[in-house]
Amino acid sequence: MIKKILLGLVAVIILICVIASFQSDDMNITRSATTTAPPEAAFKIVNDFRQWDAWSPWSKLDPNMKKTLEGPPEGVGAVYRWSGNNEVGEGTTRLIESKPNEKVGMKLEFVRPFAGDADVQLTFAPEGTGTKITWAMQSKKPFMGKVMGLFMDCEKMCGDQFLEGLANLKKIAEAAPQS
Repeated sequence: MIKKILLGLVAVIILICVIASFQSDDMNITRSATTTAPPEAAFKIVNDFRQWDAWSPWSKLDPNMKKTLEGPPEGVGAVYRWSGNNEVGEGTTRLIESKPNEKVGMKLEFVRPFAGDADVQLTFAPEGTGTKITWAMQSKKPFMGKVMGLFMDCEKMCGDQFLEGLANLKKIAEAAPQS
């Protein structure tokens, strides 16, 4: 009886591994929101790590998260390091691209709960009398990420956090004094 259970368990594990191996190697998440604020208002908030706690959904998940800033506080070369609870993990965000009022590009390096990296862009495009803000992230999925993806929807989880962050960003940008 135990032998049959073990063989069944091995068969299930093999099936999961086979199915996971056919999953895409790429993870792409994109969410957008529109604000009445001009592009420069939203850009200034995202381009400045000193303002991130006000809009980042992860800052709210762990109010005791340890954060350090290195380099310039805004623009290319700015570095934001964090270490928090299991919901936020630990890692580094580096600003690698800063096109005023158009785009902020970042490189994320995760240490825990899982090591990995991702490319992130927030873009700001005039739309009507306001701005369309798009938050996009691309990364490669390791094999274990593919297996986990069979049991939880990482795209939806991150996407929901992007939407929360965009809503926070919109509120702050709209409340900022306009020039």
